[in-house]
Amino acid sequence: MSEHPSLVAHQFDDREQQKDASTLGMWAFLATEILFFGALFMAYIVYRSKYPAAFATASHHMNILLGSINTAVLLGSSLTMALAVRGAQTGKQKASVILLIATMVLGTVFLGIKGIEYYHKYTEHLIPGASFEFDNPNVRAGEIYFILYFMMTGLHALHMIIGVVLVGYIVLRSVQGKFSPAYYNPVEITGLYWHFVDIVWIFLFPLLYLININVHH
Repeated sequence: MSEHPSLVAHQFDDREQQKDASTLGMWAFLATEILFFGALFMAYIVYRSKYPAAFATASHHMNILLGSINTAVLLGSSLTMALAVRGAQTGKQKASVILLIATMVLGTVFLGIKGIEYYHKYTEHLIPGASFEFDNPNVRAGEIYFILYFMMTGLHALHMIIGVVLVGYIVLRSVQGKFSPAYYNPVEITGLYWHFVDIVWIFLFPLLYLININVHH
């Protein structure tokens, strides 16, 4: 009996098969995530078409500067993540680790800024519930906007937290010397997850923050 290849789980014949299976698994997982977020996007589209003026008024409470900074932060994190994967592919493990840590830092910065935004919504009484206040005759529509805002951005933030933890795990494994040009797939599929989370924000930002730019009162 031939010896089983190193770094290959027992259920796979070789590294290529293992890589294809794990990559396909991540894509399948991301497909379910698209369906998950898609339901929220559809709810947003339905309610925005029903209450366009109230949604536009509600968007005036968004801090476009902080939202723009967070967009730039996430785009930067996608770059560092992509470069980290490239470093793992080419055997530049030290550079890969540094870039992965930079990705974690940028992700944490994003979460910190989002926390500041949430605090602002709290002080402005814009959290849906008994204390909700909205400067528009259609208070119910405004509350629906902020329900969707907290659900969509909160779910995204949860995915970002998970992403930071995953990247941290990959950093630990990299420092232990577990990856090489022959085996770097965990870094690559973690990168896929990170890019997906970033792409979701690219859709959330204009939908939630930039409504008032295109809606005329």
